[in-house]
Formats: sequence, structure tokens, C-alpha cells
Amino acid sequence: MQMREFLPKTLFGRMLSIILAPMIFVQVITVFIFYERHWDTVTRHMASSLTSEFAYLLEELGTNPTDAELQTIMDHGWNYFSFPISFSEDTNLTETNRTPATTFAEQMLRTELDKRVSLPWFVDVDSDPNLISVDIQLDNGVLRIYASRKRIFSSTSWTFIGWTVGSSIILFGVALIFLRGQVRPIHRLANAARQLGLGRQAPDYRLEGAQEVRLAGRAFQAMRHRIMRQLNERTAMLAGVSHDLRTPLTRVRLQLALMEDNDDHKAIRQDIDEMENMIDGYLSFAAGEGEEPTVEVEVDKMVSRLVSQAAKSHNFDISFEAPDPAIPPFSIRRNAIQRAFSNIISNAVRYSTKTVVTVRVRNDEITFIFDDNGAGIPEELRADAVRPFIRLEESRNRKTGGTGLGLSIASDIVLGHGGELTLLNSPLGGLRVTIKLPM
Repeated sequence: MQMREFLPKTLFGRMLSIILAPMIFVQVITVFIFYERHWDTVTRHMASSLTSEFAYLLEELGTNPTDAELQTIMDHGWNYFSFPISFSEDTNLTETNRTPATTFAEQMLRTELDKRVSLPWFVDVDSDPNLISVDIQLDNGVLRIYASRKRIFSSTSWTFIGWTVGSSIILFGVALIFLRGQVRPIHRLANAARQLGLGRQAPDYRLEGAQEVRLAGRAFQAMRHRIMRQLNERTAMLAGVSHDLRTPLTRVRLQLALMEDNDDHKAIRQDIDEMENMIDGYLSFAAGEGEEPTVEVEVDKMVSRLVSQAAKSHNFDISFEAPDPAIPPFSIRRNAIQRAFSNIISNAVRYSTKTVVTVRVRNDEITFIFDDNGAGIPEELRADAVRPFIRLEESRNRKTGGTGLGLSIASDIVLGHGGELTLLNSPLGGLRVTIKLPM
């Protein structure tokens, strides 16, 4: 298991972790130093100050104070020592601090009392949420001294932690806003590139963001314009060539109609029909990357309809296994995808006697599988089978040879949608054509 498997996958997540990791590290170090230094030092000084007052009071009273001394201290102790005092005459301590201290402040108070008070004593910090009490055993009774908990429990620690956490949250919120602003242009550029890869338009894309993102956006726009210009020029060129070729073919066909019918005339007509079919194939190939808009299409129903048409028109053994559940509609170029599926089914009808079409859905990808029982295509020739104008059938018979553009057109259309067309061995013994399309 590698470390990168636990790291964020998105750019936003990685940038956020780059900011959060040092921030958390600094905050942890800061809090640790605070508790190690500030908390320890301040608490020790506060406990020492309080016990110093206790020691001074005991020094003034002695171990066997008179009633007059006790009365004076109890009446004016708050003014002198900032805490109230009580005395229980002829009593002894019934409790001792045998259990360990529950807080660091209590531990410091006990330590300082051990240093400064030689008489038996007992500390209670839990009975009252606002006061602590210290019982000291004198010769003639027990002196109880009350003090505020603030005398040993520092409130600055919670203030410090509050400011630390609060400032971190504020800084994190500000960083989150700025990060979203910086990542948004990159996300839009990625979406525009994905739309181009899927053969869709991205007319709403505009340059924005940092200088590097704008530079990448300009390169993307230049690439998109260059691709579209090349596709339009290819389509226009083939359309012009086909028009120029159809004109003399039409004249030849008219001249043949005026001449006597014989075997030579039939051969010429067959050649003319083959040339026209070739021209139609060239135009279909050129139209594979045309400007057809994308629409929401239920592709499984489209394939099912094409399969039914092939079975009825050619009396062909072809079946379709519908996916369960049905595929939701998604954006494609309807006519182009239909042309691709039609070419594959036509090849199956031409070169096999049985075909099975299945559909599989996984995550956001749809896979169409066309299995036939024909002769198949050798593995070393499959790369050539999807290249334009390459005919694996060497005969000049148009019923078997074709123009060499069927799989090329299908592959070109699938690639234009961001998909993939592959040729494999079929379990039926022939060829398996697999088309993967992103939803």
C-alpha cells in the first residue's frame, strides 16, 4: 500500500492539504510549547504566591493562637490576605491527601504546601466550583483557609487556545475562499477539454484565473480552433471532390442510357455504382467528425432498434441483451453514433451468420459488445482494420470488399465521443467489437 493512495486526488484537496498541514503542525507546536512552558511556569508561580500567603498567616498566628488573635484574623483576614478564614477549636484533621492530584494546578499547590507549611494540612479543590479550601492542623484546633480557584487555575490557557483555534478557523475560511477562486478556472478548463474530447462544444469557456491558467486556456482555444478548422477543411475537401466526381459520372450514366444495352454497358454501370458507393463512403467518413449537435439519447433503445431492423431486413440471426436497469439518456451525436453501430452490424451481417449484442454499464462508462461467429480478423491485422481506406478483403467485388471505411468510420466516431473501439476474439468463434463510451 503506497502513501499516495491516502493523499487527496483533486487539485483543490492537495492545495488545501498543503495549507492545512503546516498550519496544524505550527498550532500543535505552539500549544505544546504553551503548555510546557507557560502553563507550567504560571501555575507554579500562582501556587507559590498563594502558599506564601498561607505561610505568612501561620507565621503571624503561630501554632497556638489566642482567641483574640483568631478573632482579629477572622474579622480582618479578607482585607489582609484576600481570602476568608475560619477556625474549629479543639478538633483534629480527619482526612489527608492520600489520593493523587487530579490536575496539574492541584499538584503544584500540594508541592508548594509541602515546601512552606510544616504543619499537617488537607486540600480540597473539588467540593466547591469557585473556591478551594486548605485545612491546617494547629495545636488547639483546625484552621480553614478559603481561596478563589482563580488563584491557582489560570484562565489565560483557555483564552490562548480559543484565540488559536478561532484564528485558525478564520484563516482556513479565508484560504478556502481564495483556493476555490484559484481552482475554479482550472476546473472550467478541464471541463472544456473534456467536452472537446467527447466531441461536444464548449462555447461558454472564457479565459480567467492566474497567468499560467490563462496561458493554458489560450493554448487550449488555439488547439480547439485548429482542430475544428482541419475537420471543416477535410469535410469541405471531400465534399468538393465528391461533387466534382459525380458530375462526370452523371454524364457517363446519361450516355450509357442513350446507347444500346449489352454486357459492356452492364459492367460499366457496375463500375459507376461502385464509384458512387465509394464516394458515399468518403463523405460518411468525413462526416464522422462533423458539426452535428449533441442531444440526449437512449442508446440502448437505439441499438435494440438497429438490431431488430437487421434481423427483419436480412433475415439474420442477431439478438440483443438489454441492460438491467436501462441506461439513462446522455448527450451524444445521434446520427454519428447510429452510423457507427450500423456499420458494425452491417459487417456482422456480411461476414457472419450469427451475432449477439450485449451492453454493460460500469460507473460512468457504457460498453457495447458485438460478438459474431464469422471468420474474424487475425490479431496482426486488427490495427489495419480500423485505418481508413484499408481493405482486408482483396476482392474487387463490392458485395464482399466494400470501400474499407466501415470500421474506420465507426472508430472515428467513437474516438470523437471520447470513447474507444477495440477488436478481440469472440467466444462465438469470430470477431468481438467492443465500444466504450463515457456517459
